[in-house]
Formats: sequence, structure tokens, C-alpha cells
Amino acid sequence: MAKTKTIYKFIYIPYKRKLTKLAQQNRDNPSPAEKKIWYEVLCRKQFEEYKFTRQKPITNFIVDYYCSKLQLVIEIDGDSHVENKEYDEARTSVLNQYGLKVLRYTNRDVMNNIEGVYQDLMWVVKPPLYSPLSGGQKSKSLLLRREKKHTPVKGLQGKTYS
Repeated sequence: MAKTKTIYKFIYIPYKRKLTKLAQQNRDNPSPAEKKIWYEVLCRKQFEEYKFTRQKPITNFIVDYYCSKLQLVIEIDGDSHVENKEYDEARTSVLNQYGLKVLRYTNRDVMNNIEGVYQDLMWVVKPPLYSPLSGGQKSKSLLLRREKKHTPVKGLQGKTYS
């Protein structure tokens, strides 16, 4: 049987150059929740095949974390995001137009339930090949599991996936 090689397609996503300096400042001064998810989750060996970048300029925005291989954006929403729901939805819509998926966690989730955030992210990044409820049968589609059957880990308050 011939081995198949997985080829990843990367598309160029434009960004405003003037955001790079602000992104660097944001990297130098992370919020406590951003620091916690970076050091306790995204730098862990379970994600070593996926490189996440912090404070990445994409289009007119700076996203908290981005993985080009997964086409995944992770946003940590602080208290100010409660008042800016429409802005966040518009931002997510623009990112989705570039084929990016957006995961959002609240500061509270990251600070008080980092294990739940980790488990949830693991499910999205590396979904299980076998469902314990399927009697050991392989699932038909990773995409189906990621987009249609994904439910947040119990205890996550503000998690969204688009």
C-alpha cells in the first residue's frame, strides 16, 4: 500500500503593517488570562505539531492566538467584550470569510477552568477517532465531528466556536 502525504494549503491573509508594532506591544504585555493559556495550554507538548503565534495581525485585527496549519484563531474575551458583542460577531464573520475558524473563551474560563479549556481545545484540534458511545466504530468525518457534534466541555461559560 502506498503511503500518502498530507499536503496543507496555506492562503495568504492580508494584514495592515501598522498593526505589527501594536501586536508586539501586546505580546510584551499579555493579560493574566492570555499568559495562562499560553504557558499552560498552547506551549504544552500535546500541541507541538501545531505552531500557535501570539497577537497575530490578520486583516484589520490583531487576534490573540493563531495557528496557520489549523486555520484556527483563539480569542480570549475579557470584560470589555461583553459590551462589544456586535463588534466581536462582525470580526468573527470577517475571519470566517478567509476560511478561519474562531474559538472564543472568556477570561473567567481561562482563569478558573484551564483544564476544561485544554480539553475543549484538544477536542477541536485532535478530535477522537473513536467515540466511546459508538461502540468503538470509527466516525465518518472529522469535519462533521468538529463542526456539528462539538459541544463545549462542561463548565465553560463563554466558549463559542465559529
